[in-house]
Amino acid sequence: MSRSNRERTEQTRQALIDAGRRIFVDKGYAETATPEIVAAAGVTRGALYHHFEDKKALFQAVIECEAQEVARAIEASSAPEEGPRAALMAGASAYFTAMRKPGRTRLLLMEAPAVLGSPAAAAVDAENAEASLRAGLAALVPEAGALLDPLTSLLSAAFDRAAIAIEGGGERRDYEQAILALLDGLADHLRR
Repeated sequence: MSRSNRERTEQTRQALIDAGRRIFVDKGYAETATPEIVAAAGVTRGALYHHFEDKKALFQAVIECEAQEVARAIEASSAPEEGPRAALMAGASAYFTAMRKPGRTRLLLMEAPAVLGSPAAAAVDAENAEASLRAGLAALVPEAGALLDPLTSLLSAAFDRAAIAIEGGGERRDYEQAILALLDGLADHLRR
């Protein structure tokens, strides 16, 4: 395949992901029809099925792209040289900022578990934002040992609930302070 064909193939795939995202955000997964997606992407139905097995596979790709963008924002903000606590808080702030993108909270935290199933949605998170959280927790509390994975899972859920609350009008600063209190309390407890 020539470079231009590869570029066209990737452009078509990305056009489908972008169109799918817009419509999934506007209407929700259940109310979105594939003809709408292909029309919005400016491609044929055959192109959709060349790149994705079905609507659910396209949705999975949208979710993976969203999760990767969140993870990149967290990684870009974390400054390990400032210490693990500061890096975790910078990552928390970046997470809340990244989740402000219109539709992202709905897609990642509400639609993804409903459409893909909780295990599949959790796996996408585990490969992205949760991986950064796990690394940060390991640096903050090396004493966590066997508790590192369950603590990461529980704190990740706390971040997600906070993002939902913030989207619903909650004060972001309050949730950032609550996350800091959780991290400090956890660190104090594990260091005893």
